[in-house]
Amino acid sequence: MSVAPPPPPLPPPPPAPAWAPSLPSKKKLYQAIAEGRTAVEGDFEEACLLLTQRESSFRKDLQWVLFNKYVPSLIQDGPKCGLVALWMAAHLVKPAMTISMENIMQMAVNKGYTAQGEMFSASDMALLAEEVCGFRVQRLSGGMTGDNAALILKHLTDGQPVLIPYDEDFNHEPCLRSGHKAHWAVASGVLLGLAHGSVTSEQLPNDTTLPWLHLSRVGAPAAWLMNPAESYIFAKQGKSLRYQLWKLETVAQSNAQLREMDPQRAGDGAYYVLPPGGVEEGLAGQVVLLYTSKTN
Repeated sequence: MSVAPPPPPLPPPPPAPAWAPSLPSKKKLYQAIAEGRTAVEGDFEEACLLLTQRESSFRKDLQWVLFNKYVPSLIQDGPKCGLVALWMAAHLVKPAMTISMENIMQMAVNKGYTAQGEMFSASDMALLAEEVCGFRVQRLSGGMTGDNAALILKHLTDGQPVLIPYDEDFNHEPCLRSGHKAHWAVASGVLLGLAHGSVTSEQLPNDTTLPWLHLSRVGAPAAWLMNPAESYIFAKQGKSLRYQLWKLETVAQSNAQLREMDPQRAGDGAYYVLPPGGVEEGLAGQVVLLYTSKTN
């Protein structure tokens, strides 16, 4: 009796493809929150909504004046907070510009300012901003108080943006983490609390919904900027579509203590571009002012 031959062996599995489509990375919480939402547009619309929500926080013995120039929102992908802040500011400097985040990232990489999108040098940020915007840029050092505070406030009341590095808390507010949460924001407006009698309704109109608030689209007199009773800045950053309102002194404290890179990030195996003196030399006490015309 003959025995049937064994069946032929199964063919080997096909070779794995040389490439595989990348799976979408898990969304960060701030990206998920922003998905499907749009920013409120307009110089004063969202700012006034924010002030309405916090109305009880402002001293009634002061006169309040709001200056702001709307900047668009953009949610960051990866450690690109500085590049996103620059993109937002650039659209205020040149509203019709069509420069993309991809182009800004490529410029920064080509110049050796960044590897992953990080920007740990205000000096490099100023150079990149000049290349992106084509207008004059000024890097301030020495902190955000004293004469620098008056200069920053004047810049903002003139409708010009300021790029500010600071430590970011879980709610995006400034905090004190020694630079471990270093982040960039773009300031586009300011709220000044002034002594009564500083401004009249004839000079500046009152907001229709907040009668204690004056709205201004022109620069502030120098006297208002030298020693306001209170001063806040309106800012945007790459983890929210909404404006933030921060006391200037709180941002100044956060900005001044940026000393070192987060040890967890430093040990994550990725390469980051750091200036010779590290985060402290690159960011501490520094901001970048962008001028909105070549004549400034």
